[in-house]
Amino acid sequence: MVTEPVITAKQTPEFDADVIEAGRVLFAGECDFVRGVVNLDQVPDADLPEVAFAGRSNAGKSSLINALTNRKTLARTSNTPGRTREINFFNLAGRLILADLPGYGYARVPKAQVEVWTRLVNSYLRGRPCLRRACVLIDARHGVKESDIEVMKMLDAAAVSYQIVLTKADKVKAADLAHCLERTQILLRTHVAAHPEVHVTSSEKGDGIAELRAALGEMAEVKAG
Repeated sequence: MVTEPVITAKQTPEFDADVIEAGRVLFAGECDFVRGVVNLDQVPDADLPEVAFAGRSNAGKSSLINALTNRKTLARTSNTPGRTREINFFNLAGRLILADLPGYGYARVPKAQVEVWTRLVNSYLRGRPCLRRACVLIDARHGVKESDIEVMKMLDAAAVSYQIVLTKADKVKAADLAHCLERTQILLRTHVAAHPEVHVTSSEKGDGIAELRAALGEMAEVKAG
């Protein structure tokens, strides 16, 4: 009998209990919408460390942000790809800025509009000095697509550190999830700016959320006292 591989804690980043708790406390704090921007002239001042969430349309960026902050409607979600049409900025406890980027790849909008979003996202990712890390979200049901690789190459060239986050893990059989994770880890070896560890998450079930909070919490500004 063939036994399906199981994603275990050893296959995802591990953190000390203190780091997990610090991440929980950070993301349980106030998280306020700052603004949505459609061009770089509107981007907020770079006075705090920043983490960006990028991914194909409908990869689950807004759902992940809601899960991380334990809120249901902080970031808008939709079953219609391409709903997020601007970069939305959130201030997390005065210590970290979260940026929800428009989805790339497939979207039910005119091609010209997709090109505008793509230029905005690429320009932001290349030119944001306070950006500590970009989370590139990959739908575990589909794996890495060509449009994801294009974004990864751009981030490599711009020397922007990025982390792959597999989303919707609860929608995939254990064997398929294990294979997706393995293929993704192998691919990352060829990308110089990619963080070697892959986070496996489910916004619906909460899997991997505490670990991702811990990882992103390490980017936050440390408050005196």
